[in-house]
Amino acid sequence: MSEIKLTERDEKIIRELDRWRVVQGKHIRHLAGFSGQRACDRRLRKLIEVGYIKREKILYGVAGLYSNTGKAKLIAEGINTSQKIRVEQIQHDIAVLDTAIYFNQVQKIPFKDMKTEIELHRLDGFGNRKHRPDFVINKGAKTICVEVELSQKSKDRFLANIQDNFLAYDTQVWVVLDTDNKIADILRDNIIQYPNIKIITLQEVRKIHE
Repeated sequence: MSEIKLTERDEKIIRELDRWRVVQGKHIRHLAGFSGQRACDRRLRKLIEVGYIKREKILYGVAGLYSNTGKAKLIAEGINTSQKIRVEQIQHDIAVLDTAIYFNQVQKIPFKDMKTEIELHRLDGFGNRKHRPDFVINKGAKTICVEVELSQKSKDRFLANIQDNFLAYDTQVWVVLDTDNKIADILRDNIIQYPNIKIITLQEVRKIHE
């Protein structure tokens, strides 16, 4: 296996793969600041060739998913390569990263100002498995939590998460499939009690990818 000199961008790719649950090539183009998808894909192929990352086709109809190999630990401290992709969560996790890119591209939030659910749980420590949003944005002195809610969970749990977010963050943004469903209805019903709720649709988020 040939070797290459890793660039700062290569290390950024590895670190970003570590902090998001599911990452596709289209995401890496934004996360690592490539000017185009072709250049991004070329570099990803090279990193696969030398053994730092891998690409897997896990779900039919969904583009390959990138993740780190054990070799990535050699160049980035704290990398966890044992994290498993949950098939039932793939569509949700893709939507989470689509949403992060929306905030980066449309609202100009740097990725470094986003703390992912994985990172938040690591900060909590082993065994402290409390609810955490999909990611949190630090915007000056303000905090914004972002939740992607594509399928309905138990109403009690949902309301508990809304209350937790109200107490912990200045704004809670909920991304829903569309505005005409039970999830959006519950959010609208609770805006008076929890006025920091904001609702956006996945369709709006994904316009930047069209």
